[in-house]
Amino acid sequence: MPHSKTSSSDSNNHFFLYLILGSIGLLTPFAIDMYLPAMPTIAKDFMVNSGVVQGTLTAYTAGFAIGQLLHGPLSDSYGRRPVLMIGIIFFAITSVVCATTSSIEALLYMRFAQGFAGAAAAVIVQAIVRDMFDKEDFARAMSFITLVITISPLMAPLVGGHLAVWFGWRSIFTALALVSVVVLIAVMFKIPETLSAENKQPLRFRTTMKNYYKLFTNPVAFGLIFCGAFSFAGMFAFITAGSFVYIDIYGVRPDHFGYLFALNVVGMVLMTSFNGRAVRKMGSHWMLRFGLGCQTLAGVALLVSWLCGFGLWAIVPSVILFVGTISIIGSNSMGLLLSSYPKMAGTASSLAGTLRFGTGAVISAIIAFLPSGYVWPMVMAMFICSVLSVSAYYFLSRKA
Repeated sequence: MPHSKTSSSDSNNHFFLYLILGSIGLLTPFAIDMYLPAMPTIAKDFMVNSGVVQGTLTAYTAGFAIGQLLHGPLSDSYGRRPVLMIGIIFFAITSVVCATTSSIEALLYMRFAQGFAGAAAAVIVQAIVRDMFDKEDFARAMSFITLVITISPLMAPLVGGHLAVWFGWRSIFTALALVSVVVLIAVMFKIPETLSAENKQPLRFRTTMKNYYKLFTNPVAFGLIFCGAFSFAGMFAFITAGSFVYIDIYGVRPDHFGYLFALNVVGMVLMTSFNGRAVRKMGSHWMLRFGLGCQTLAGVALLVSWLCGFGLWAIVPSVILFVGTISIIGSNSMGLLLSSYPKMAGTASSLAGTLRFGTGAVISAIIAFLPSGYVWPMVMAMFICSVLSVSAYYFLSRKA
């Protein structure tokens, strides 16, 4: 397994490593983004309002957040590989059950379980990269892996929209099950154990709680965690409400929504590529400040566009800029955090991921609770999240 701390490997080996790790990380983007164009259809099928269907996204996010609290410490104790494989297996099973549900209540429960299982992939990918790379190299590696992962949000709404039109929304979850089986096979044959024996931590509940407390009460770690969490929550506000805003309010066709969503991914690809090239020269703090500045500008632009009634074609580019910065903010804040805690990278990644998706779940639930049929809940949530994200960094973590 290549390890930038001690040796450099052939670029082809790095490419395939990034590709495989990226394929593990794409499970959650697929689970979130593929069924977005079908959410209005699901609401009509189960004869419920949009807020209830948005609740299925909140359920997935809540399960994902809670799951990371468990999977990270388990991977620090028993190794990355077994926890990862069990998580993927249960993700596949819950995907099949989601495809066969007969009520919105059952779908809510199974989406929670699916998120809980999918958390293993997300948290352990970051821990695997941390096992191999140091701070700036971690951010650089995560940028390229994120670039692979961004292919899934680019494809997922497009594929999901067409699957929903051609075969019905249930086929989306069947496709998720098939993708997870392919990923499981890749892990079985290509990803060895990366956690060395000397770095394994005994699984003790009290120790785990003390580690979480140590991270949570450190101002710098707290600031870095919530810098990424509020940034992500802003994007999640769009993911939760975007399909209803674009389709129901602005009249975008369900099978065309994926194309507008893909523009966000193009923005993320460009920003990710820039981060991968610049981070080793400029440093993680500089890149993090750059990403936060761009995202705050996007949040202000969204607010102004809504207040002035500029319409869809003013909202779209502002959302593109906002979402495009997610990988810069996420990879650099995480790189700075994990470099400070090399012996409990899984636990640190778990806490960061839990709070990131937990914050996203709270924002998603608030949006689902607010009146539907309006643009302002999404816009205000994204603007407030951008302000909170930049504030967390500048007030707590800037001088780290």
